[in-house]
Amino acid sequence: MVDRLRCPVCGAGLAVAPVGTSHALRCPRRHSFDVARQGYVNLLTGRAPHSGDTAEMVAARSDFLAAGHYDVISAALAEAAVTALADSPTDAYPLVVDAGAGTGRHLAGVLAAVPEAVGLALDIAKPALRRAARAHPRITAALADTWQRIPLADASATLVLNVFAPRNGAEFRRVLTPTGRLLVVTPDTDHLTELVAALGLLRVDPAKADRVAASLAGHFTEESTTVHRRQLTLSGAEVATLVGMGPSAWHTDPTGLAARIDALGEPVRVTVAVRLGTYRRS
Repeated sequence: MVDRLRCPVCGAGLAVAPVGTSHALRCPRRHSFDVARQGYVNLLTGRAPHSGDTAEMVAARSDFLAAGHYDVISAALAEAAVTALADSPTDAYPLVVDAGAGTGRHLAGVLAAVPEAVGLALDIAKPALRRAARAHPRITAALADTWQRIPLADASATLVLNVFAPRNGAEFRRVLTPTGRLLVVTPDTDHLTELVAALGLLRVDPAKADRVAASLAGHFTEESTTVHRRQLTLSGAEVATLVGMGPSAWHTDPTGLAARIDALGEPVRVTVAVRLGTYRRS
């Protein structure tokens, strides 16, 4: 994995260097990047524009995903990854990059389906990376801002995953091999529809598909799109966890939210609906 990483300052290659009882990654120009004791490497330069999800949001996501509620997404990604990698001849160890990996669960699902692959989990949130670093033995986790230059060599990745995360079309194209694929997961219009009005959550943008296309225009061409749905049966506590792990957590009043969740009764039926797009380089 280290052979494919690049110094975010000068773009040179990196090598492992001992630092006391720990390690760092260092380039020939002696730019050095610490490997945290929790297992991820900090490849961020300067101050991040934001810190990403909070520890509370990451803990909520970890609990919700561990319960299997979003396994429909992991399974769809794994199936698409197997197909994409079969169509993309590469070296003995294809690299799967998850840009905005969160806790690493979806990336771990892909690696479980593709035993010859290695994975790189990129995220701006340290609490997420602490979990991603432990999500699978073949995951390397790195703190990085994917809006900036991704700290990877050109054409070093066979597959890029992008699940409910910002898209940097130019950089995704740069790091992918010519036959590589980009898998993008976005919410469909009826995703969590039963909760949106009842709890005052953020609605899915009706122009979401157009915005995804615009962000990738000139860099990628869509090969296929599939829609994946599942009906969940949740307790009130699980609904609170679901809200707490997503963007609505930044915009809801906890006291008022608890009252609205209580008013739903139990069990709560919730629709999971996502679109999975497969893209090739233009």
